[in-house]
This record gives sequence, structure tokens and C-alpha cells, in this order.
Amino acid sequence: MNAPYPPPPPPPAAGKDRTMLWGILGIILGLVCCGILGIIFGYLSIRDAKRYGQSPVLGYLAIAFGVLNIIGTAIWQASGTYPLWDNN
Repeated sequence: MNAPYPPPPPPPAAGKDRTMLWGILGIILGLVCCGILGIIFGYLSIRDAKRYGQSPVLGYLAIAFGVLNIIGTAIWQASGTYPLWDNN
């Protein structure tokens, strides 16, 4: 006797899928200005990707760029050449 096939997976949760929106916003903000916002939007992208069955790659990239932005800014400030600080 053959076992019956398992039931099909349930459909994605109802609502708007903002996985790409959060991921793209996180990447742009993580690269350009705000590392913290890049990390936050990256987390939101990963959360929505898991919820809707999408790929979380954009979220991971947003988090990576946000962390790199924070580290790069800290090194730049420590070197004393950060243009927004007047050391004189």
C-alpha cells in the first residue's frame, strides 16, 4: 500500500509583501548614510521574507552594508579626518 501524499503547503499569509521594499531601503540607507537604519530595514526584510516565503538575501545585504557603514564611520572618525567634526 502506498501512503497518501501530504497536503499542499498553506498559501502565504494575507497582507502586503514588503520584503523587497525593506531590503532595498536597507541597502540604500546602509550604504549612503545611516547604518542603524540599514540594519533595522534589513531585519524587517528578513522577517517578511520568512513570513511570505521569499528569499532573505536583500535583508542580509542591508544588514551587512549597515554594519560596514558603522565600522567605516567609526574608523574615519578615529583617524581625525572626519569632515563633520571641527578639531580646531
